[in-house]
Amino acid sequence: MTHSTAIVSKALQGAVLSDEEALLLSDYKDLSHLVNTAAAIRDRGHGSVVTYSPKVFIPLTKLCRDVCHYCTFAETPKRFKHVYLQPDEVLEIAEQGVRAGCHEALFTLGDKPELRYRLAASELRSLGHHSTISYLAEMAQRVFDQTGLLPHVNAGVMDKADLRKLREVSVSQGLMLESSSLRLLEPGAPHYGSPDKVPFRRLKTIDDAGDMGIPFTSGILVGIGETRQERIESLLTLRALAESRGHLQEIIIQNFRAKPGTKMADSPEPGLDDLLWTIAVARIIFGAKANIQAPPNLSPGSLGDLLAAGINDWGGVSPVTSDHVNPEAPWPQRQILAHVTEAQGMHLQPRLALYPEYVSRMTEWVDAGFHQALLRLVDASGFPRTDNWFAGDDEPIPKYTLGPTGEYRGFSSNVFRIAMQAASGKRLGETEIAAMFEARGRDREMLCAIADELRESTVGNTVSYVVTRNINYTNVCGFRCGFCAFSKCRSNNEPTYDLKLTEIQAHVNDAWHRGAVEVCLQGGIHPKYTGATYLRICQAIKAVQPDIHIHAFSPLEIMQGARTLGISPGHMLAELKVAGLSSLPGTAAEILDDEVRNIICQDKLNTEQWLEVMKAAHGMGLRSTATIMFGHVDRPIHWARHLLHVRDLQAETGGFTEFVPLPFVHMGAPIYRRGESRKGPTFREALLMHSIARLVLYPHITNIQTSWAKMGRNGALACLQAGANDLGGTLMSESISRAAGASHGQELPPDEMEQLIASINRPARQRNTLYGAVAPDRISASMAVKVQAFAALGQPYTL
Repeated sequence: MTHSTAIVSKALQGAVLSDEEALLLSDYKDLSHLVNTAAAIRDRGHGSVVTYSPKVFIPLTKLCRDVCHYCTFAETPKRFKHVYLQPDEVLEIAEQGVRAGCHEALFTLGDKPELRYRLAASELRSLGHHSTISYLAEMAQRVFDQTGLLPHVNAGVMDKADLRKLREVSVSQGLMLESSSLRLLEPGAPHYGSPDKVPFRRLKTIDDAGDMGIPFTSGILVGIGETRQERIESLLTLRALAESRGHLQEIIIQNFRAKPGTKMADSPEPGLDDLLWTIAVARIIFGAKANIQAPPNLSPGSLGDLLAAGINDWGGVSPVTSDHVNPEAPWPQRQILAHVTEAQGMHLQPRLALYPEYVSRMTEWVDAGFHQALLRLVDASGFPRTDNWFAGDDEPIPKYTLGPTGEYRGFSSNVFRIAMQAASGKRLGETEIAAMFEARGRDREMLCAIADELRESTVGNTVSYVVTRNINYTNVCGFRCGFCAFSKCRSNNEPTYDLKLTEIQAHVNDAWHRGAVEVCLQGGIHPKYTGATYLRICQAIKAVQPDIHIHAFSPLEIMQGARTLGISPGHMLAELKVAGLSSLPGTAAEILDDEVRNIICQDKLNTEQWLEVMKAAHGMGLRSTATIMFGHVDRPIHWARHLLHVRDLQAETGGFTEFVPLPFVHMGAPIYRRGESRKGPTFREALLMHSIARLVLYPHITNIQTSWAKMGRNGALACLQAGANDLGGTLMSESISRAAGASHGQELPPDEMEQLIASINRPARQRNTLYGAVAPDRISASMAVKVQAFAALGQPYTL
């Protein structure tokens, strides 16, 4: 094994190469081994996802003070009406991009043309500006304000004042290093006569951008006269900046294309092998997590080769405008990119001008003026939402496929490996679970299929449901959870109610008459309620219907009741059990991670307290459900931690009856209305939550419930085919989801439940709260109510 071969093997094992080791790769000639290594490193960091940015290209001006020998973008003033795009022209291009589904407005322009051309300076003055950067800032802001496109600007070499100005109006910026070689500035070389191509000046701009917290794009130009060693030196210089500042969100490896009419028109272009060698070396130098990009329009017949060499991004691709830097090279259609990507066993995923890892830390990297827009654009991973489905909304669910069943031939992804480990009962780590939540395309289909097969082997094909009534006894609450649109505060003159015990009893009697086996009681944490209040509610219910199951009071009510009586939560639970409490709902869990709880419900109980109450309840024989309320400010890593908390407690106590994913209904939630949260989970995320819960919680929790009130009927059916086995409760008078803006009905009667289940050819079963059998007279009573309703209308009734 040669020394350079050992270095490549070292990189494959995850080691970071020193500068000296990286430079030794300049003589490495085994291209096949190099690209295979690079692809394996890429897969470790990005899985099967390959990204691109749907963009519109806005060439604000084609004047430039530089005279690069290969460039056709820069022009000299001719008898044009204008040398800058006018505001209405800029907006027209941007609006075309919006209509075509773009997210990014890429502004590109020459370096400081007003310093070379009087016409440029004169036109800027007529536009009310003293510099190109000033005019660019106005146009970027106007495009964002009027179209919602996110500006990315390539404005050349700048000082900190210009960078700061553009940071306020763009989500990211860029400047290609091209090369750090000083040879390329010598007479006859491609950068001779171009003051802005001096490497020190470009590196100073890139470094200053990092100092100011600007997500940045850079890269190298391959084949303009540099040696392979000089390419590596350029990449190492960029790596040092990336490591010190953390702001280089992507590295572009761009191949030189000879253009007629330029001084380098007859210069040889780099061969494909040379380009692939450079891409692979860049991946090896920058490592698994880096975003390495190669423009697809510059290698139209070799897209699969670019993927095989280790890229994970196609860059900005415009369905509207040409590549004004390389106008001779049209963008490939999205369908072509998707076909090539899928042929490599990967999934094409749109992204924003801001990469997901920077979206997740937007307070650090992006001006506050963009935060609300970003939150409303993205999913939990920081990618743009790819469907218009929202929890609680009446819109049709997106088209989806559930994937193969039986053997999974051809699947060799990391996600597949993790899923199969989970299906064997292994406890996964949080990073492995989070990786499953990133599954897209075939990986997502595969996860749903494995989860549903595990459901069938664990609990069979029967879909269960419970006839229950929700009684929300008060909407007065002293807590101000950011996600809750149900609770009201009397001090704000909001409409409030507080049910009397006799009213609660009337609801219970009506529920019993209609065949309910359970009443579920939840409400706001009324400042005047004490533990005695909750005891009286239980006693009042048992006084009128001693056989009904009381499923009531989350850990938050237990903590509140215990505090007001000066007793421990365990003592409070014991008192409630004597009073008739039968089980606890697993609400108030939201996300069992205090990083999230400190944002959405800071004054509520913390993760440890929720788990302590549930452990105490289970210890005295009170069973409970477990829930997760997801899709607001949380991310996959938080979901993973939540699932592990639930799994670990269940392994210890066995007290959870089921796990219930509750997608965040955003419409009326205060945190959303303030612009501080996402629009709830995407349909993909909601579906995956049910599938991954089935896998992660196996074998300890066997029942996964889907909420028809939040998922909608068709959404719930999809979940029942992706790992869930329970359709929840008939509810009768659910109001919490409705208060948040859900438009689904407040009740799904038993006959409609069973018709819905039958539509996917699965048998239905009424159950009680603890998943036991229901007495025949209860089932008859639940069905008779509907029979009577139809009879009163004079219509025949058929189940």
